[in-house]
Amino acid sequence: MEIAVEDRAVQDRLAALEARVRRLEDSEEIAQLIASYGPLVDDGDAESVAQLWDRRGSYDVDGLSMTGRDDIAAMVRSRPHQGLIAEGCAHLLGPVRVHVDGDSAVAVCHSLLIRHGDHGFVVHRATANHFTLDRAADGWRIGCRTSRALDGQERAHLLLGAGARGEHL
Repeated sequence: MEIAVEDRAVQDRLAALEARVRRLEDSEEIAQLIASYGPLVDDGDAESVAQLWDRRGSYDVDGLSMTGRDDIAAMVRSRPHQGLIAEGCAHLLGPVRVHVDGDSAVAVCHSLLIRHGDHGFVVHRATANHFTLDRAADGWRIGCRTSRALDGQERAHLLLGAGARGEHL
């Protein structure tokens, strides 16, 4: 049932509400996309991990630079990553701060790599993550993920600050 809306103020309020709902839905979709990385990469599901990225998307993590879905899938299939899975590990990301601007977005979060060892589970790495994302026909995809270890060097802190302010790198 369609209701005729003639009052300009009501039309403006409705348009503003629709825009707010769209931004909230976009933010939630992006947060869910980023949150799915950990379970998928710990499962070793290379194809699903790669599908989180745009076809030409990139992932730059401290000395390892990947471009395109094939490179990202190869990382998940790699001997080092498969070794992490076999020994027991968990990649935890979040919470995520998302800035949506139309069909592009910036997100930032911390992540932890937890590994199983002789004395139980231990945090092996804490990382700053900066994402740029773009809306695709089938939903949001990562265009670029840049990750740096939180090892006291300024480069990781710059990622966090830029992402929290919604700035592209």
